[in-house]
Order: sequence, then structure tokens, then C-alpha cells
Amino acid sequence: MRKVWLLTLGAFTLGLDAYVMAGLLPVLAADIGTRVALAGQLVTVFTLAYAIAAPLVAGLLSGVRPRLLILVALAVFTLGNAATALAPSLGALLAARAVAGAGAGVYSALSTAAAAALVPSGRRGRALALVMGGMSAGTVLGVPIGVLLAEHTGWRATMWLLTGLGAVALVGLAALLPQVPAGPVVPVRARLAALTDRAVAPVVGVSFLAAVASLGLYTYLAPVLAAAGGVEGVAPYLWAWGAGGVLGSLVAGPLVDRTGRVRALVTGVLAVIVVAQALLPSLAAVALPGAVVALVVWGAAGWAAQVPQQHRLLEAGAERGTVALALNNSALYLGSAVGSALGGLALGAGLAPYALPWVAAGVAAAGLVLHLVAGRRSRVAAGVSTLGTYEHS
Repeated sequence: MRKVWLLTLGAFTLGLDAYVMAGLLPVLAADIGTRVALAGQLVTVFTLAYAIAAPLVAGLLSGVRPRLLILVALAVFTLGNAATALAPSLGALLAARAVAGAGAGVYSALSTAAAAALVPSGRRGRALALVMGGMSAGTVLGVPIGVLLAEHTGWRATMWLLTGLGAVALVGLAALLPQVPAGPVVPVRARLAALTDRAVAPVVGVSFLAAVASLGLYTYLAPVLAAAGGVEGVAPYLWAWGAGGVLGSLVAGPLVDRTGRVRALVTGVLAVIVVAQALLPSLAAVALPGAVVALVVWGAAGWAAQVPQQHRLLEAGAERGTVALALNNSALYLGSAVGSALGGLALGAGLAPYALPWVAAGVAAAGLVLHLVAGRRSRVAAGVSTLGTYEHS
């Protein structure tokens, strides 16, 4: 399992890198002399590159050994973080974040498959949990630590920390990771074809909107809390959101297994996101402990949403379930990129930061409406199919 632990260290670094920038935006923007709205586009380019890189690599480099791709992806990710730490301007930062995001996207896709292939079948669940848990821990533990480090020594120190963690994982994997069996090839065309599947497209669309609302708002949490509640040190609030995310991830799985009511769970989770985000500015203005509660609830619901969503895709996608899951993963990071970009545009156009959660709640509500409409159509279609079968029998 030590090989899986090395993969987990890489995943921890990915989780930290994907979310720590949200807490660094104010100090980073002040350091390079730009606005927070423009600095937020660093998150946009990272997540956009993350979303696009994995399906492209899967289709274009399907004949390359997974071990080599894992090492190259982690090296690209690490070099991207080093370039971020050294970047003198916003343009250089954007390019460096795109490089880091591309490496992260490929590593994330391949490391989970490698973890499952490196252990006996009876321990695959544990291996996958270790890698995914590494990403969650990177958010819950790493992000507040990275923000605290930035507040005391500068944001570049946090990026050097990420570079060091990536380098340690890279050296360890280069020395200890054996050859990994290649999985089934899923061309880019097959991934895109899932967009026309009526059972898949609405689910992926809901995931996209949920990511726009949840991960997009998270990018600007520091200016939102500063405007709504006068918060200066954002690290404890990032910790609250991340802790809620881990809690939601742990609880959602057993709920799906015990109840089997996947659609109802998605409905409830999306409704909770809408309410928590809508109440966040008011709670932050009245009492900051109330804002902490809203952040925990929002984090839990935001992370929990993907557990029943993935179950739905495995059921609806049938033989294309793997493709549907990959498409859903890309939609999540694409949604994060779009959310970050739209949030920056809104702030740049003059929207008060404290109003941003209300906009995000509206996007989450749109996802809820799409989920309910798609569910109703599928039930009607199922009823017609059943009636037709009865009439012909």
C-alpha cells in the first residue's frame, strides 16, 4: 500500500492547489498590483485546463504506458507550481496556472485507476478511498495551512510548499511505482458522444450548474466575507467549508446505499445549497458563527451532491458508465472555471462582493429546476414505455 500512499500524497497536493488560490487572492492581487476580480481568473485557467487535459490525453495518448503518463503529469504539475511561485506578472501567472492545471487533470484521472490496479481486488475500495481522501485532506487541512503561511510569509511561500510536496511525490513514484496495467481506451469522440445521451446529459448539466454555483463562489469567499462581515483572516472559514465537504462526502455514500432514493437525495442536496448560499451574506453581517454554520452546511451539500450523481450516471449510462463519469468529472471542473470567470466579471462590473452568494444561489436553483424537470420527463417516458409494453402483451 505504500505505493498508493505516494499517489495519495500527489492527490493531497492537487486538492491543496485546486482550492488554496481562493484564500490567496487578496494578498496575491495586492502583491502584483491587480484587482481581485482579475486575480480570480487564476482559478479559472487552472480548472479549465484541468477539465480539458484529461479527456484529451486519454484520446491522444492511449498507447502510452500509464506509469510514464503519471510521472510526466506530476512533473508538469510541479513545474507549473514552481513557475507560479516565480511569476512576476499576472500574464505569467495565468500561463503557469494553466500548465499546473493540465498536469493536475491528467494525474487525477490516472492516479485513481493506478491505485485500483496496484492492489488486490479485495482492497481496491480502500485504495481508491486513500487517493480521494488525499484530495479532501488537501482541502480541509492544506488550504488553511497554506493561507496562514501566505499571511505570514507571502503567497509565493505557499506555492513553493506545493512545489516541494509535488517534487517529493514525484521522486517517490519514480523510484517505487511499478508498471501499471493500461485500462480500456476511451477516445475523445466517445466521451463527447455521451452529451447526446438523454439519460446522461441532464445529470451532467446539473453537475455543471452545481459546480458553477458552489466552486465558483468558493473562489471569491475571501472578498465576500470581508464585505459582508468584515472578516480579515479567512483561513478558519475555509477550514469550515472544507470540513463540511469531508462530512458530506462520508455521509452521502451510506445514505445512497441505505435509502436507494438517489433522485430525492440530489433534490435535497441542491435545495440545501440554495438556502445556505442565499443566507450566507445575512448571517455574516449579523453573527459570524452563523456564517460558519452556513459554510459547513454549504460545503457538506456541495461535496455530497456528486455521490448520488455518480450513482445515477452508472445506472443511466449502462455500458457507457465510465465515459459518463469522466464527462461528469470534466463538467465539474469546467463549471468551476466558468463560475470563477463569471464571478470575476460580476465583481469587475461593479457587483458588491456580498451579493455574489445570491447570484450563486440563483445558479444552484437553476440546477435544481433542471434536475426536477429532467426527472419528471424520465418518469413520463418510463410510464409511456410501460404502457406500450402492457398494450402489446
